Amino acid sequence: MNVKTTFEGVAPEDRAWYIVDATELPVGRLASEIVKILRGKNKPQFAPHLDVGDHVIVINASKVELSGDKANKKIYYSHSGYPGGLKEEKFSSLRDKKPEKIIEKAVWGMLPKNRLGRATLKKLHIFSDAEHVHESQNPEKINLDIQKVRR
Repeated sequence: MNVKTTFEGVAPEDRAWYIVDATELPVGRLASEIVKILRGKNKPQFAPHLDVGDHVIVINASKVELSGDKANKKIYYSHSGYPGGLKEEKFSSLRDKKPEKIIEKAVWGMLPKNRLGRATLKKLHIFSDAEHVHESQNPEKINLDIQKVRR
C-alpha cells in the first residue's frame, strides 16, 4: 500500500498581516518574535521547507532599544569586497540614519540563508515612525510578550 504525504502551502492571498509597535523593545527579542511569525512557526501546518508565514509590519523602528550599555558599544560592520573596504557604524548613528536596517539585520541573522530565507524576509515591512502604507491590508495589531528595556 503506497501512502503519499502531501504538503499544502499557503496561497499569497491567505496570508495574514500583523502590525508590531517596536517602541522601547529590545532588538533581539523583538526580532525573534517577528521571525516566528514570518516563518509560520505559530501555525499548525508549519514545515521547515515551506513558506507558510504571514506578513509583519513593524512601526516606530527608530524607538527600538538595546539593553545595558550596548547602545554605545554595538558596532555594525560591512565590507565592500575590496582591500581596506571594511566599514563600521555604531548603533546610535545607524538608528539616527536608517533605523529600519537595525531590525532588518537582526531578523536576517535569524533566518535561513537560502531561497526560503530571502523570500521570508520580503514579507517584513519596516517603518521608522507610526505611519505606514499597508492600511488596505487591514493588519491585526499584536502585542508581543516582551519586557521593555529598563534604564
